[in-house]
Amino acid sequence: MATTIRDIARAANVSIGTVSRALKNQPGLSEATRMRVVETAQRLGYDAAQLRPRIRRLTFLLHRQHNNFGASPFFSHVLHGVEDACRAHGIVPSLLTAGPTEDVAEQLRLHAPDAIAVAGFVEPETLAAVAAMQRPLVLIDLWAPNMRSVNLDNAAGAALAMRHLFDLGRKRVAFIGGSLAHYSIAQRALGYRRAFFEAGLLFDPSLETSIDAHLPPDDGAALAMQRLLDTHGPERAPNAVFAYNDVAALAAMRVVLARGLRVPEDIAIVGFDDIPAAGHATPALTTIAIDKEALGARGVQLLLEDTPGELTVRLPVRLVVRASTVGGAGAHHALGSAGIESETTT
Repeated sequence: MATTIRDIARAANVSIGTVSRALKNQPGLSEATRMRVVETAQRLGYDAAQLRPRIRRLTFLLHRQHNNFGASPFFSHVLHGVEDACRAHGIVPSLLTAGPTEDVAEQLRLHAPDAIAVAGFVEPETLAAVAAMQRPLVLIDLWAPNMRSVNLDNAAGAALAMRHLFDLGRKRVAFIGGSLAHYSIAQRALGYRRAFFEAGLLFDPSLETSIDAHLPPDDGAALAMQRLLDTHGPERAPNAVFAYNDVAALAAMRVVLARGLRVPEDIAIVGFDDIPAAGHATPALTTIAIDKEALGARGVQLLLEDTPGELTVRLPVRLVVRASTVGGAGAHHALGSAGIESETTT
């Protein structure tokens, strides 16, 4: 005979109404009581599909280091995608930013979410605390084992950038990266290294550098580019740079031009994200274009699936060729591979 909420109430020593509120994640209960009821239901083999409440409220959790939409607009676009998807499904979204010293679980309880979307980098302890709340959970631009997650195909994007540079005859390609604690950055760095081996080229570790975590991203990238130019003589200097995002790529470009070098003739540069400034730079920046709103919307969709076909979803990216790698009439010649977009500037 199937387990009923009456069985759960008896075993947990609570009322039937308390069981109903706990399983539907409704307010009015202590977290300890809710957890006891849920654990009892699971122990008694209550149908897991019935344990999954209808999602009416979703909290978008963002680390405080990402909460500067003016300087780094990436997550503001992701949030727009989340909001649009929530609106389509009658879900009320809220935003919570938190740092490593804050009681994230307590802050989330104040939001009373039916589900949680964690975006970008968070400390493992924070993610563990969120998962322990046993709410439906999705990770966006983040990955962890056995959790639903939506990410860009970061490694494929890095491969697109590197193949483009190799096809242009650039073999000494430097990489300016950020913190490898960020899943997306680590995947881009992995794609950068793997590209050399897949192309049968020698990988020079001295061409890979990371920005100083204590500096603003553009200042850190500028300093990293200066190090690359200062520590390599003319014969070993990079003739191309792939940066982990457009902010870093544009900062590197400013350093290269200030040194009297030409872009792309002396050093070709590729970024990642296709922010508006990339297309307006001089020269315009070649970059990996992504759909940030789709990233957020797909996260909500994955969260709503009762039995997703796959826990890990990767969204496609595309290469947009501009003058920082191929100037003038040559831009059309760079189209070569299907799916690569080319823009020319006059």
